[in-house]
Amino acid sequence: MNKPEIKEILEIVDSCNPKVREKIDDEFVEEIYITASRIVSRSVKKKVNGFEQFELRLDQLLTSKYFGFPLMMLLLAGVFFLTIKGANYPSKLLASMFFWLEGQLKILFNYFNSPWWLTGFLIDGVYRATAWVVSVMFPPMAIFFPIFTILEDAGYLPRVAFNLDKLFKWAGAHGKQALTMGMGFGCNAAGVVSTRIIDSPRERLIAILTNNFVPCNGRWPLIIMLASVFIAASFPASISSIVASGVVVAVTIFGIIITLLVSKILSKTLLKGEPSAFKLELPPYRKPQILRILYTSFIDRTLFVLGRAVTMAAPSGGLIWLLGNIYVNGKTLMSFGVDFLNPIGKAIGLDGAILLAYIIAIPANEIIIPTIIMIYSNQTKMIELEINQLKDLFLQNEWTVLTAVCLMLFSLLHYPCSTTTWTIYKETRSIKWTILSNLIPLAVAFIICFFVYRIGILFL
Repeated sequence: MNKPEIKEILEIVDSCNPKVREKIDDEFVEEIYITASRIVSRSVKKKVNGFEQFELRLDQLLTSKYFGFPLMMLLLAGVFFLTIKGANYPSKLLASMFFWLEGQLKILFNYFNSPWWLTGFLIDGVYRATAWVVSVMFPPMAIFFPIFTILEDAGYLPRVAFNLDKLFKWAGAHGKQALTMGMGFGCNAAGVVSTRIIDSPRERLIAILTNNFVPCNGRWPLIIMLASVFIAASFPASISSIVASGVVVAVTIFGIIITLLVSKILSKTLLKGEPSAFKLELPPYRKPQILRILYTSFIDRTLFVLGRAVTMAAPSGGLIWLLGNIYVNGKTLMSFGVDFLNPIGKAIGLDGAILLAYIIAIPANEIIIPTIIMIYSNQTKMIELEINQLKDLFLQNEWTVLTAVCLMLFSLLHYPCSTTTWTIYKETRSIKWTILSNLIPLAVAFIICFFVYRIGILFL
């Protein structure tokens, strides 16, 4: 075929409908690989060892049309199970250590005759919120990020992108968004930073605006607690952990579905455009490099994200203490906030205390549960309760299974924390997109919770 003929063919392809052109492009690339493979098989004699045969069979299984996605979900459930079970004891140990230190700090403050309000603000407010964030966030991140990095280093994550590519292409997004979404499971701020791997500015924006729809470390405790207290508690103790993990996976899958739907809407409205071609050549499986995994997971991810969260959580703790200790006409500022937000909360199956906790906890989602407990218990500082005490407190405040479901959905879908919001601004350098990154999830959360609550009360 001469050059004029090739040029004519390319012009015809270029004038085609985008979907037709995309299909031709896919078939063209596929044909190149098939032809190259045919030439190699005819001209090169290679002895295939047992490991290469194993790799080939493993790829056929992990990227299978029928088994690829279920295996991916099963692996995700396993990672969640290990993170949930593995983080419990270290979290309790850290909490005990920090609260012991809190007692020592109070003794020190009293020794120097510190005013009650200064001790309360710094210890019961700033210190306690910071301690809570560290004890809740650090253990699961220290487990999740190394596991995620091992899967990345071993070469499995490109297979995840391969399995999800068609779904994201349907949504008008980039296949690599599957990887950035996966990073968001550990921390949405880290997920936003990871969108740098997407070259197209339009598709990168879609990935940034929708990364919040997968739950991060800060939201896991609330979702897991609700799944355990209100749903898994109805099952025998021997399978309650499995049921709780299943509920968490179901919530996660729902988040992925919302990610795809919102990506589709954005690609048809605010961020119109054609999806970029994403030709993924699956890399070979590799032996994970331990030193690289330790550095990447602990230094680049865990400590970096934890540092930002602590910076945001400290002032939030001080604000919580002030709201619970400043009285106007015999009522705390916190009580006024609850009363004002109660009608809005009731409309979506929640209440004013829950909505106020989410507003106060914008800097860090980890302090939502302690704030809700503080409001319900009429305490002047954040406290912690055992699971049974926690359920009793919620039931006393008219919680039902439907309340728990609505709260899990709201926790999954609501606006990002301030750490993620700041990261979005740093990555986009746009106030417009930063504001939309908060308004879009909030609107989705209100709409879905409203309809779930209205439908739920018809059957419950």
